[in-house]
This record gives sequence, structure tokens and C-alpha cells, in this order.
Amino acid sequence: MTEQQLPSWADPSVAPTDLDAQGVSRRGLLRRAGLFGAAFALGSATPALAASSRPGFGGDDPRLAYLVGDHHVHSVYSHDAKYTFSQQAKAAAKYGLDWMVFNEHSNFGHAYYGAKLEHAEIVKARAENPRQLIFQGLEWYIPAAEHCTVFAAPGPHETDLLTQFELAYDGKLLGYTEGSAGAMDTARNEAHAVKAIKWLAEQRRSGYVDDVLVLANHPLRLGIDSPHEMRGWRDAAPEIMIGMEGAPGAQGAAIPSLRGATSIRGEYENKPSAQSWAGYPADAYLTYGGFDWATATVGGLWDSMLAEGSLFSITTNSDNHRTVFDTWKNGDWPAGQNFDNTGRLPDPVNTDTPQPGSDFWPGEFSRTHVGVTRYGYRAVMAGLRAGRVWVDHGHLLDGLDVRVKRDCDSGRGVTLGGRLRVRKGERITLYVTVTSASRPNPQGILPELAHVDVIRGAVRGPVSDRDGWKAPDTRVVQTRDVSGRKGTYTLRIPLTAGDESFYVRLRGSDGKRHGTGYLGASVDPHGPIPHEPGNGDPWADTWFYSNPVFVDVTG
Repeated sequence: MTEQQLPSWADPSVAPTDLDAQGVSRRGLLRRAGLFGAAFALGSATPALAASSRPGFGGDDPRLAYLVGDHHVHSVYSHDAKYTFSQQAKAAAKYGLDWMVFNEHSNFGHAYYGAKLEHAEIVKARAENPRQLIFQGLEWYIPAAEHCTVFAAPGPHETDLLTQFELAYDGKLLGYTEGSAGAMDTARNEAHAVKAIKWLAEQRRSGYVDDVLVLANHPLRLGIDSPHEMRGWRDAAPEIMIGMEGAPGAQGAAIPSLRGATSIRGEYENKPSAQSWAGYPADAYLTYGGFDWATATVGGLWDSMLAEGSLFSITTNSDNHRTVFDTWKNGDWPAGQNFDNTGRLPDPVNTDTPQPGSDFWPGEFSRTHVGVTRYGYRAVMAGLRAGRVWVDHGHLLDGLDVRVKRDCDSGRGVTLGGRLRVRKGERITLYVTVTSASRPNPQGILPELAHVDVIRGAVRGPVSDRDGWKAPDTRVVQTRDVSGRKGTYTLRIPLTAGDESFYVRLRGSDGKRHGTGYLGASVDPHGPIPHEPGNGDPWADTWFYSNPVFVDVTG
């Protein structure tokens, strides 16, 4: 793979420079934190990590450790899942997760019975496993749209908040599912979704809960999350509605010979329906290198939202319901019991025979890395809100630290999700510190990163067309071939501030499967591409993505 030609504001003659890593290891952070001490008990104070506008130029974000997590995990407290709480928690620990969210589906059985039963198990597990941060959440059926993860910081009202929200704002429970263009109830339903997010924001402001976050799940699986709806949710309370799944769960769906010749990674096997937004092309209903079209398309929907100058984060997760090649099946219901009157499935039974499934265990394949300065529940939520997030598949990397700083500054610079204020024409540098995979992943493969792509987009402010999904000034501006590089190394990428503000974000892969990006070679010459139906081995096509860093240019 060759380095792409740079525009005039970047200098390709400057070679990558090996530097010390700017990040801090997770192990080091946990050791310094005194994990088993009272300092990190539930409710411990966490400094706000969100980037703020600075009066001066430059910036100096703190050193970070990255905690690995998954915000979309199901258990017997979801009507369509299978595993006990204990099975999921043990799997998460096995695959190295520091935090996880049990994100059970909304329904009346869950609201009336399951949520409280689940909470009792979570409280017990938190006490028994202080190394793991376990959140209680809800998979919200958004009125007129798809699903979201909603989760709160631990506290006396976390379950009550979720139950109140479920009964008052869930589209399925209310019958507020209509979202097709021109339908009688669509406007009401879309407005109710915005009202729901504002209600959550008020519970945080009032102190009823310490914190609460919302993330859109598998946004293009059905095509019913329109651009104007996503912008509406974000703008209703950007401190609450912070982003979306850049890559869905169900990544094992298209393992050859597993689910048939039509299966797609992520179970993105749906076609447009009457409920789908008509502006999405047919190609939007596929995954690209396992990532949602909205994220994988350089210059696409995610970039169009970032180009407004507002942070909108991406994540990845397992969405675990039924693990590939697993041998457990759902248990049988006792006479007279069902999910509606218990809120909980019977415990699963081991058959010793492989059962149908599309998912990986939490942390087995998909990982969301969140930068924190201390260990704790609110620290993870603050890191997510601040956008200090990068994601990978297949354990492609052991570590990533990203900094942008002015060449005249001596500090650490600004990291993912942050904003660097510079003068027009100033020289700045992007530092990308990579720690390569040091051990085989759960598939027995030692992953190797082949390239790092730098994606740059102009920031133009709020859009006039709320359904616009293109960012015409965003493109891959440089590719660094890192094949064969091992250990920790830093790529030094010079940039120059032009006439307008911009953002940069990163992407990379194992180099095994790529082609011309959706919007053409001039935008993305070697991006992720869809796999053939039924032939999507996820371990043979792995990528990482980072959140952006914004550069605010003044005259």
C-alpha cells in the first residue's frame, strides 16, 4: 500500500518518527488507582472530561488509560436472548472487558418484573467483581425509529429511571412505531422521541441520577433512522444523546456455512420498507468491513454530522443474544409462566450440540475503548461523553493514542473528541501512537495492522438540509503503510491550518479486504467494502476507527 498524495497543507516529506507513547496503560492506571480501595466505590467523584472551549490557543489534555467495554449485551431478562447474567459477566471477564451494559429489550414483562430482578443481580455482581464496571441499561424502541442503548450511573434511582422511561417513552409499548413519510402519526412519534431525550436530560440536571447516556443502535439496519431524526435526537440534548454504533453486533452472522448464502455481517439482511427513509440508497443496508454504512462511508452520514462542528461518537459492541457455535438452548417454561408475567426467561440448558447464533461473546470480537483519567462508572460515562473513544474488531490493536498540537506548543496536545484552537496558517502535527497486537486473538490469529488512514473534513456549521447525508469536503488525505511494524511506535503527521476549521479522524485495517470507497476513489481509494452474502468471515477483515479531533481556526 502506498502513501496517498497530500494536499498543499501537509508535508509528505516528513517521515514518521518513533516517539514515546503518550498514553498510560490500563494496568498502570488501575494499579495507581488502588482498584480495591474505597476511593473507587460507587458514586466516587470523577472530574468532568468533556472538552471545553478555551480562551487561548492550543490545548493540553490529560494522560489517559483506555478501558475496554461493550454497551449492548442481553441476558435472560430480554425476551429474545438466552444466557444468564453470570454467563455473560464471566465471558466479558474472560475477554478482557473493563465495563459493560446489560441492555435489555423494552416490553411490559421487563418493565413490571424483569428490571427489578435484574437490578438485584447487578448489585450482587458489582460487590463480587470489583474489577468490572457493570451498568444497568435498556434497549429503547425509539418512537418512529430503531433502537437505542439507554443507561444510567449506579445510584438509588437507576432502575426507577429506566422503568419510568420505558413506560412513558418506549415506541413499542406506546404503539408509537409509525415513521413512514406522510403518515398521520409520524410527526407525533418523532416529536415524542425528542421529548424522551429531553426528559432524560432533565433527570440528570435535577440530580435524580448522577448521569445518563443514549447511543443509537444499528442505525442503518432497517434504514428507519433518518438523518433529520438523528440530528433531532443529538440537538435535543447533546450531552445525553452522544452517538451511535459505528459497527453493529452480530458480527458472526455471515461466517461461511453458518446461516446460509444470504447472511450479512451484523444481520444487515433487510431491504427498504415503507418505514425506511427514502433518501438512503440500496447500498446503505449493508455493512462495510463489518461497519455500518453511515460510519464506513468517508464523506457520508457520520461525516456530514461531524462537519457541522458537533461531536457525535461511534462505538462497537456484541449485541450478544446467541453466540456462534454455542451449545446452549433456551430452557422450557414452567406451566403458566411466560415472559409477560415473569420478566425473565428460564435458565438455558446445555445440549452439547451447536445451536443457531450470530453473535460473539462480549469483548471476544468487538471492543469500544474509552479514555479515562481514573477508574469508575462516572469516569467511563464522562470519557464517552467527551468522545475519547476508538473501536476495533478482532483485537486488531493493543493500544492507540491520538494527539493534535501546535508545533509551537510543548504540551501533550488535544486528544480524541477534543478541540484545538489555532490561528490561520499555523503548523500543527497529528501524533498517532500505535501499540500493535502482542498476543493471538480469541480466534488464534496474531492480528497485524497494515495501514493507518487519516481522514480530514471541513467544518461548515449547521446544515440547512437536515436530511443531508454527504460531506463533500471530507476525504482520506493520507495513508501510512505500517505493515511489519511491531511494539509501540508513533506516526508524526504534519498538518497546516488553512482558512477554515476542520476535523481529523483515523481508520486502519489488516489490509486483507478493501476497495474503492462508496463515494469514489478521489474520496476514499482503499476503503472497506461489502462481502459476498454468506461469505463474511469477520476475522479475515478487521478494522479500527477513531473519533475525531476538531481544529478550530481563527483569523
